[in-house]
Amino acid sequence: MTRKYFGTDGIRGKVGVAPITPDFVMRLGYAAGKVLAQTGQPGEKRPTVLIGKDTRISGYMLEAALEAGFAAAGVDVMLSGPMPTPAVAYLTRALRLSAGVVISASHNPYYDNGIKFFSAQGNKLPDEVELAIEAQLDLPMECVSSDHLGKAQRLRDANGRYIEFCKSTFPSELDLRGIKIVVDCAHGAAYDIAPHVFHELGAEVIAIGNTPTGMNINDNVGATSPDALSIAVRANHADLGIALDGDADRLIMVDRHGKIYNGDELLYLMVMDRLAIGSVPGVVGTLMTNMAVEIALKDLGVGFARAKVGDRYVLEQLRERDWLLGGEGSGHLLCLDKHSTGDGIVSALQVLSALRRSGKTLDACFDKLQLFPQVLLNVRVSPGFDWQKNVLLMQEKDKVEAELSGRGRVLIRASGTEPLLRVMVEADDGELASASARRLVACIEKI
Repeated sequence: MTRKYFGTDGIRGKVGVAPITPDFVMRLGYAAGKVLAQTGQPGEKRPTVLIGKDTRISGYMLEAALEAGFAAAGVDVMLSGPMPTPAVAYLTRALRLSAGVVISASHNPYYDNGIKFFSAQGNKLPDEVELAIEAQLDLPMECVSSDHLGKAQRLRDANGRYIEFCKSTFPSELDLRGIKIVVDCAHGAAYDIAPHVFHELGAEVIAIGNTPTGMNINDNVGATSPDALSIAVRANHADLGIALDGDADRLIMVDRHGKIYNGDELLYLMVMDRLAIGSVPGVVGTLMTNMAVEIALKDLGVGFARAKVGDRYVLEQLRERDWLLGGEGSGHLLCLDKHSTGDGIVSALQVLSALRRSGKTLDACFDKLQLFPQVLLNVRVSPGFDWQKNVLLMQEKDKVEAELSGRGRVLIRASGTEPLLRVMVEADDGELASASARRLVACIEKI
């Protein structure tokens, strides 16, 4: 069954444009509340959900709308205020709540926003529950009787609870004393949390991107704009830098020289650390994961599988294979023995524990890994163009792949939001990758 509202990561869009409007979000809260009430066990106390948000100005409006919808469905609400997405997942599970809801558009600009849900176990909602919510949205919104209306309360010390959880994922025999770290919070949900985590473990912390105004989230800071962190690390003579995105589920890092490391490289580092103290049966990346990482892991005897782009699909494959580590180049990293979802702060702590155990600096950990150059080009096509059935394009793609012959690979995929084909070629030689990508683009344009 096709979803009408839910995408791969909840419901997202521009504020004030359907579906990110107060009336729809109130109906969404009501629909989700009705589904939660129906799925509860007989005799259970009535459902309670936790609502967290990032620092976008629209969060106030959407939080109030969600709260009203849940209350009308007879569901109690706990409000955490600004809180990282993975924190909501953790607190929902730790407090034995019925579900968690996050108001965030992650790495998007402030004028976008979205709603994503977590189950009682701190996982993204199963497909059948999302479909049930969509079905309920098509029904009239009503209201339970006054004596059954939901209540709302503020969750006390949500920040402190989550800070302690994050610290618990760092080895108790290690600390961060003697390390100077710049932490870029993207003016987002972790602005009053992330600096405390690293400071309480002993690091000297310099925080940037920690003064949210409601309209500066992800604005030339954070994981999607790591140049700001690179400049700050060098200016402060820091040992390394940590960049999160607006809802703190992504991680990008910078070494003492200002060099930026993406999710592929950080995933490789975490695997190397796990191999030094135990075993790693396999790792899940995505279709975009750099081929150099795949080759390096296979040389170490570590299994590797590619999922579709999106941390949701990485998580699905990890569970199917009973593996623990996976991630994307964008910085979504999963350590399922530490958390049920991707968490930028927790992932940073895994990298830092690897550095502490090895005694190496960040820049010294990649002498055996050199990422292949990747060339990504977008080509506008006619709406509905079925590239996979075009004989000329498939023949040209086969020729390029034959010429790369183990030195690289080709990935063509359609954009999910506009009539574009995304052509990605990576190879051990940058000029070869660029020339191959241009050949494919020329072929598509000719067609």
